[in-house]
Amino acid sequence: MKMRYAFTLPVSILLAILFFASTIGAETASDHPSSEEGITINFSTWHPSESMEVQTVWIPMLDALKVGSGGRITYALFDGEVLGSGPEHYEIVANGRSDMGYATLTWTPGRFPLSDVLSLPASIECKETSTDIGNAVYDRALREEFSDVKVIELNPCINSHLWTKEPVSTLEDVRGLRIRSPGGLQTRCIEAIGAEPVFMPLDSVRGAMENGTIGGIVTCPSMVQSFGLGDVADHCTLVTFGCVGEGLFMNLEAWDKTPEDLLPIIEEVCQNPYRTTGGMTKETYDEIIADLNESGVVFVSLQPEEEGRWHAAFQNMTREWVADLEVRGLPARETVEIFNEECEKRDVVCVAFPPEWR
Repeated sequence: MKMRYAFTLPVSILLAILFFASTIGAETASDHPSSEEGITINFSTWHPSESMEVQTVWIPMLDALKVGSGGRITYALFDGEVLGSGPEHYEIVANGRSDMGYATLTWTPGRFPLSDVLSLPASIECKETSTDIGNAVYDRALREEFSDVKVIELNPCINSHLWTKEPVSTLEDVRGLRIRSPGGLQTRCIEAIGAEPVFMPLDSVRGAMENGTIGGIVTCPSMVQSFGLGDVADHCTLVTFGCVGEGLFMNLEAWDKTPEDLLPIIEEVCQNPYRTTGGMTKETYDEIIADLNESGVVFVSLQPEEEGRWHAAFQNMTREWVADLEVRGLPARETVEIFNEECEKRDVVCVAFPPEWR
């Protein structure tokens, strides 16, 4: 069944965009004359066409650009891996196959070593907060890893969980289990609990679960819903796994060719697209979990003592990852401390942060 999502741009945001756009020329006319030239943004994402991300975030965000620019920004949307597989999407933007696009950094292991910090287990419950954290960490610690694109926003997604065929309530239940990893520090987390990580794109997970290649998945609730995985992974252990590092990027040539007076509109609308659109909120995720529960997925919360064992394993993983990167001369501990600081500012708990580092 196809999912449809109704969306209305919030009036307060719409008015703010229009006001912002109307003042740009007046404030900067003497230095940067506005051009009446328009642009078409070719936008790419691996999210499926009918997903919540496309329907409640990307289309409304692109529509907000059109409104805020008085129609001078239009767009063409290439979703559902039309331009390439999920792991290709950063290169799709960097190489100019699209002008702007969404990419998951942890799907290209080793390319963004410090940015893996965004995949640390943290109890993030909505994308708006996630993006505020990611943007702050980018500003403070990650800029040097993105010289080949214009970074519009970065985010550590939202809290992922463990989805399995059989119920899991202790560390012993996952010993030796082959679990799909989205990459990044989730791979190390899976190893830390004694399981075997298997990296694969989401569109390969159903077949792998059905034929027994893997017995579990680490991902967030929206991806279980979007890819229809609730019937092959119908037990969810609500442990804080964190998620992936991802973000919205613009091709450098496309950015440089954009009329000067449109650049602030793009940044204003897109630097936190979830705030702009009101999409992917905590309420959204609560509804997804309720829908999955109603469809037959069984959710299990760990007992406090058992949860502490998982968190201790994640904290040891952080220590080892930091040690590995610092041998290479990378400021990994400082980056982890920055990530934790930005989480704490927003009442988010990074369960993988070693307590002795506070």
